[in-house]
Amino acid sequence: MKKALVLGALMLTNTVSADTLTIERIYESPSLAGSSPRNLQVAPDGKRVTYLQGKQSDYEQLDLWEYNIASGQSRLLFDSDDLASGETELSDEEKARRERMRLSGTGIVSYQWSADGKALLFPMGGDVFYHQLGTKGARQLLDTDAFETDIKLSPKGNYISYIRDQNLYIKHIVSGRETAITTAGGGNIKYGMAEFVAQEEMGRMTGYWWSPDESYIAFTEVDETPVEVITRSEIYADDIKMIEQKYPKAGTPNATIKLAVQQISNGERQWIDLGEEQDIYIARGKWMPDSEHFTYQWQSRDQQVLALRSYDISTQSQQTLLTEQSDTWVNLHDDFTFLQDGEHFIWASERDGFKHLYLYTNAGKLVRQLTQGEWVVDELEAVDNANAKVYFTGRKDTPLERHLYVTDLGGSAPKRLTERAGMHGISFSQDASIYVDSSSTVNRPTQVSLHKATGEQLTWLEENALDENHPLTAYKDDWVEPEFGTLKNDAGIDLYYRLYKPAKITGKHPVIVYLYGGPHAQVVNNGWGGNRGLLMQHWVSKGYVVFSIDNRGSNYRGKAFEEPIYKAMGSVEVDDQVAGVKFLRTLDYVDPERIGVYGHSYGGYMTIMSMFKAGDYFKAGVAGAPVTTWRLYDTHYTERYMGNPNTDSEAYDSSSVFPYSDGLKGPLLIYHGMADDNVLFTHSTKLYKHLQDNAKPFEVMDYPGKKHSIRGKQTGIHLYHTITNFFDKHFAQ
Repeated sequence: MKKALVLGALMLTNTVSADTLTIERIYESPSLAGSSPRNLQVAPDGKRVTYLQGKQSDYEQLDLWEYNIASGQSRLLFDSDDLASGETELSDEEKARRERMRLSGTGIVSYQWSADGKALLFPMGGDVFYHQLGTKGARQLLDTDAFETDIKLSPKGNYISYIRDQNLYIKHIVSGRETAITTAGGGNIKYGMAEFVAQEEMGRMTGYWWSPDESYIAFTEVDETPVEVITRSEIYADDIKMIEQKYPKAGTPNATIKLAVQQISNGERQWIDLGEEQDIYIARGKWMPDSEHFTYQWQSRDQQVLALRSYDISTQSQQTLLTEQSDTWVNLHDDFTFLQDGEHFIWASERDGFKHLYLYTNAGKLVRQLTQGEWVVDELEAVDNANAKVYFTGRKDTPLERHLYVTDLGGSAPKRLTERAGMHGISFSQDASIYVDSSSTVNRPTQVSLHKATGEQLTWLEENALDENHPLTAYKDDWVEPEFGTLKNDAGIDLYYRLYKPAKITGKHPVIVYLYGGPHAQVVNNGWGGNRGLLMQHWVSKGYVVFSIDNRGSNYRGKAFEEPIYKAMGSVEVDDQVAGVKFLRTLDYVDPERIGVYGHSYGGYMTIMSMFKAGDYFKAGVAGAPVTTWRLYDTHYTERYMGNPNTDSEAYDSSSVFPYSDGLKGPLLIYHGMADDNVLFTHSTKLYKHLQDNAKPFEVMDYPGKKHSIRGKQTGIHLYHTITNFFDKHFAQ
């Protein structure tokens, strides 16, 4: 059965099938992405691959599965329904951790292998379950009224460790004996925990580290006394909670952090001298294989200096192994590993303008650069110590795709191992002999395959073939494959874009520009777009052109491409987005008077800046959870790019949306989660008041009880309808 769908006199009249993709179907089960395993890990023994997978009845409820490599069979290892009944109320700390880890779903949401591959640990509901291979079922190791977080297996598998009530505990698995490593935690003092900015902005989700031989544990002491308390409201459907939160806004004091190393056998504690300057960050921690040296990354408050330091437990002395410096900022990374020879480590650096790998001695002497060129390494994936091979993902062939490459410790030219186009996520076995490859393209949901280290495919773990049984197949006839290309901005720099256009062109079409625009992100790539990518297909089926461009400041193009935003956020990003609109105006099927813009978070900020500063180009906008003034955002993220507002006040004034509000010409919709603890709801309420005081009409949709990501299936359906209806309403003629 066919139906006509009209969006105004100059808009396309589209004939669409009964299977046209609806917003409701995007969120229904089974997932349109098909069977998409998460958290794939090759077991340390190399005999099996474990993964999390959603139920057919509810793709967000995750169970633990395994694939046996020898038999080629998959089986359900643990059903989350069998381990916990009903929904578990997460602690506030755990809710915040999951939000910052972008960890979604229910049931078994994470797990870890013991180093010997003989046991699995998976936290659930604030407690933890332990499974030994060869035995039936799982043993619950913690069953308390408290909600334990950051639960880990020790390196040799003899202990579990966890945070309870802001203190660090360990528990011997066999005997069940629990030991409190710290007891003074509470109030402003937290032990073994990552402070707010470490979790949210540094990607450090823990504050403690076991030594490889289990004889020591290093941990942080965080004192939040200096951090200013902000009082914010969390507005729910039926009540309002007033939250006093330690939130370090840009230019205000951070938490004070200390580092200690404690011996497990006798409780003796050593405090590491971090230096006279206390206003610093501890970005990372890692033990050397000898369990005698603990390394940590010391970062200056202005983030222009990053030092890798090594602390010797025996002598209680330390040395700086290397120092990274920049006139703007030094990006953090996790690409740092010690080799089994006990004498070398691999480290990533952007010192030549692009992220590459370097080989050092453990004493901090540079041996050689392992990769080089005008392209970036994504991640160091594995090291085959026996054969001196180094495996990494990177963008050597194109910034739009992530591939796996291999080089050696001599720094020979990298060889690409992944053959299929698209974005590849890699998980190696412990000995780097095999790996799991999760790959997708913008037109193909994730496929999972098992490979030898040579790249040879051994088998599919989840082919996820788009056959007659795949949930997406019913919509393939209407599927629109986007075009990728480059255009030059006014500075002559190539910018990558992605363009969806309706299958049938009739007259002039309205455009939705989807953007993010901020650092450490990329919108335009050849990877599966998830629900937002499906929303774009829905828009195209309605007759919209959908366009995205990655402006200067975004990721995977090298440091020089990022740095123009330094102390100038909201400037060159808007210029580059305008360059995209100028390109769109050259297309004879685009209506230049109906070009809209939509983004969330930094994309929400970009939407507002685009509407305020470039209203002649953007005729309508939807801003989700937007930053409106960087003075309200946290220290580590904001000062990295904007400097300190106490010394760079003018830069902060110029990057705020408020000075440009008179430029608003078209309709603007702002939406925000009313319990957002990242981009505080205050960002939007300040803008609401400012626009009202200046008699500037705008529209609002706020979500009671929702955090920054605005999660929930029904909420997602409502949000996508709200955005779509806004553009339909204002672009109809």
